[in-house]
Amino acid sequence: MEILDNHEYFMEKAIEWAGVANQMDEAPVGCVITQNEKIIAAGYNRRENDQNALAHAELAAIKTACEKTGFWRLNECDLYVTLEPCPMCAGAIINARIRRVIFGAFDKKSGAFGSVVNLNDFGFNHKPEIIGGVLAEKAGALLSAFFSDLRKKQKGQ
Repeated sequence: MEILDNHEYFMEKAIEWAGVANQMDEAPVGCVITQNEKIIAAGYNRRENDQNALAHAELAAIKTACEKTGFWRLNECDLYVTLEPCPMCAGAIINARIRRVIFGAFDKKSGAFGSVVNLNDFGFNHKPEIIGGVLAEKAGALLSAFFSDLRKKQKGQ
């Protein structure tokens, strides 16, 4: 399996977790973390259900990966997420020393690995490799449909 194929395979898994969030009426963002080409953790957006601003997909997956590995440094891990990480999640990724971040859709409003700001441009002690746009149309379509439906619901109320 070629590297790009691996990225697409694992992004499909992140998209499946985004579907779980979508079924819970959450913004459909999903994340998986891999180590040695195996998924060791997953997460999905739960901000509305938990009423917690910190309940992002990436943070849930990072927490699980740390628990699974028994270590806070995830420098042998790759993180796949359906939407470009926000500043909070990008900071957590840097602090966890995640090796590589592969994301789907670019986030023009709060993306922190290139769209609004790039935290790798600052002098932090760790800079993950960033690969954006993997299955971007598929990941973006899920988000677009969710927010379109949400706007329709809000207009109807």
